[in-house]
Amino acid sequence: MKYRDFLQQLIYRIINPLVHGMIKVGITPNFITTTGLLLNIVAAALFIYAGVNAPGDLYWVGWAGGIVLFAGLFDMMDGRLARVGNMCSTFGAFYDSVLDRYSELVTLFGISYYLILSGYLWGSILTSIALIGSLMVSYVRARAEGLDLECKVGLMQRPERVVLAALGAIFAGLFREIEAFDPMMILIVPMAIIALLANATAFYRIAHCRKLLNQSPKK
Repeated sequence: MKYRDFLQQLIYRIINPLVHGMIKVGITPNFITTTGLLLNIVAAALFIYAGVNAPGDLYWVGWAGGIVLFAGLFDMMDGRLARVGNMCSTFGAFYDSVLDRYSELVTLFGISYYLILSGYLWGSILTSIALIGSLMVSYVRARAEGLDLECKVGLMQRPERVVLAALGAIFAGLFREIEAFDPMMILIVPMAIIALLANATAFYRIAHCRKLLNQSPKK
């Protein structure tokens, strides 16, 4: 998608000086990937902490969202570091893919746990559906690539999911004292959007793969 390519190139221009600095000091892509996972675990821990110690209070939720957004930069930096630093490897790509799944799932688990402890059972259910959709989007692509099919179609891919979840948490924290409506909706609505569009993306990818497989064997 053109807008994704534009944003990607813009972010690359911003992080390139940092990437070159990492290369000079010997930081590896796998180290960056691991750091991204650890940051997401910290974010999930904040969601859980908020749920246990301050259910309904969105203060820590906002901080957790900021950490998720920051961790998302590491998801871009590891690949960029591997390419610019000529450190690409098959294991590195595999490791990155696996840890990306862990990062997203622990984050959504933390949000779901927070919502259920805060008394928003239906919000927790929506987040769980978002978690299922996020996992299936990645799984369908992995299975397709195992059949030598390219499957990167769909609207709600990982970058969109990460940004939407992070911004939902950040703005929920920022506007936690709003009285015009329940500020928890600022967190729950993005979860509902991810739940709907991630699962729609997974099914769209299934249809895309079916179309490819029904074409000529040469394709």
